[in-house]
Amino acid sequence: MTICTALMGIFGCFIAARYLEDSVQGQLPGSTVILLILLRIAIALEVLLPTTLFLSVMIAFGRLYRDSEMTGMFACGISMARVLRPVAVMAITAGLMVACFSLYIRPWAWNQFYGLKARAEANFDMTRMKGGNFYEVEGGNTVIFAENVDNLTNRAQRVFIQIIRHGKMKIIYAKAASQYSQDTAADPVLELQDGRLYEFSETEKTGEILQFETLAMPLVSKDGMPLEQKIKAAPFEQLMHSETPEEIAELQWRLTAPFSTILLALLGVPLSRSSPRQGKYAKVPLGILVFAVYYNLSAISKKWVGQGILGSIPGIWWTQVLLGGLLLVLLWKPSLPFRRRNR
Repeated sequence: MTICTALMGIFGCFIAARYLEDSVQGQLPGSTVILLILLRIAIALEVLLPTTLFLSVMIAFGRLYRDSEMTGMFACGISMARVLRPVAVMAITAGLMVACFSLYIRPWAWNQFYGLKARAEANFDMTRMKGGNFYEVEGGNTVIFAENVDNLTNRAQRVFIQIIRHGKMKIIYAKAASQYSQDTAADPVLELQDGRLYEFSETEKTGEILQFETLAMPLVSKDGMPLEQKIKAAPFEQLMHSETPEEIAELQWRLTAPFSTILLALLGVPLSRSSPRQGKYAKVPLGILVFAVYYNLSAISKKWVGQGILGSIPGIWWTQVLLGGLLLVLLWKPSLPFRRRNR
């Protein structure tokens, strides 16, 4: 519980630093930022729980080795299989918890997260803007800049807007702008006065230049949730019947999470082997290195499967086989992570 709380606190501070900046600049309300942080922590528990159990096992057995209790157990005839039994029970219990998070809670949290951000962007309020700052809407597809903003009259002077949609880029400059909401929709609309609109295409060499006296422009597009967000928020049942590489990669990522929890917990026992003169944290850096290599290999494999570079078989499962093979090697030859010095 201590390690998990510490990891959640570190991750929460990292996420808070990212979204509190948006809150200070007026892009997100403070209450929305708190909910976003809590949702991201819930999403991260899929990784934080296996990490917590892995480090806890290494620290606990590192202390047993330091106090020579493991030596005493082996001298009394207790086998490594007997030592692994309670760890396996704890690991399977944690694996079931991670399965619940990975298969059900994580997609629900992603769906709430993206919906909350979309609603916050849809409720974009010019009164929260500050002159001289750039503001991103729609995940960066729309950038708004105003030289001066009068928060009392809800008007801005010398406004610059860049919009990227459907392979086209629009650049708008207006001498003044104000914001209002349509009667039939809650999405905000910017009314621009006395300006020009430049439109360019990524495929065509020609462009258009329009001069206007008044232009009403919605701030939020109706394109819906991007594909990457849809996959992360997709329910488990939908992914089970999918044949697209991106959704197969997401499904395998969710299915491998509980197995990696069990394998990492069991791997922590042989990795923690140390001499009595070494502290209980002696092999923790080695464990962190093993975890970092495994996690990055899994993330790279997921990306390869999603891009079609790696097939669904072996897919991400080869990283689990690699982790299981390392566990068997260390249990078969426990002297690999710990070598005695000849005197």
